[in-house]
Amino acid sequence: MKPHLELGYVRAAHGLNGEVSVRTFDPASETLYEVERVWVRRRDGTEQELRVEAVRDAPKGDLLVAFEGIERREESEKLVGSTLLAFREDLEAPQEGEFFQGDLVGLAAFDPDGKPLGIVEEIWSSGPVPNLVIRGGGKELMVPFVDEFVPEVDLEGRRVVVKPFELAE
Repeated sequence: MKPHLELGYVRAAHGLNGEVSVRTFDPASETLYEVERVWVRRRDGTEQELRVEAVRDAPKGDLLVAFEGIERREESEKLVGSTLLAFREDLEAPQEGEFFQGDLVGLAAFDPDGKPLGIVEEIWSSGPVPNLVIRGGGKELMVPFVDEFVPEVDLEGRRVVVKPFELAE
C-alpha cells in the first residue's frame, strides 16, 4: 500500500497571510479538517511535510488552508499547483467493504468474464457517487462506484471487476 493518499491540489494563493485555496478530489471529504499534517508534492517534484494550522470553507466547494510556517502570500504562491496527500497512518482505516478512493487508482479493470477493460486512472466525484474513470485500448469508461456496477474490488490483487452500462441488466 502507498504511504500517502491524494487529497487534492492547491488551486491558488489566498489573501496576504499565506493561506491557500485547496480543491479536494472528493468534495465530501473531511480529511483536511481531521489531519494535523500533509505531504506536499510540488510541481517541480520537490516534496515536504507541512503542518495544517487551520482549515475553513471557501466558495465553490474549495477549502482555505493555513500551513505552519507559510505566513506570506509570496510563500503560498510557491505552493500553487502542488498535490496534497494525507499520511495513511494518520487516517482511520476504512470499514469492511469501504475503500480509500486513492487506492482504486491504478487498479486493472476487468469485465465479469475476465476481459481487460483498462486501468482506473482517475476518480471523479461529480455527483452523488464517485465515478471510476477507466482508460484502455483507446477507450474511456466512466463507471459509478456502486455495487451494481462494481461488484468486486481486490486491492491485494490490484484489480477491480466492473459492469459497464452496456453490460448492465
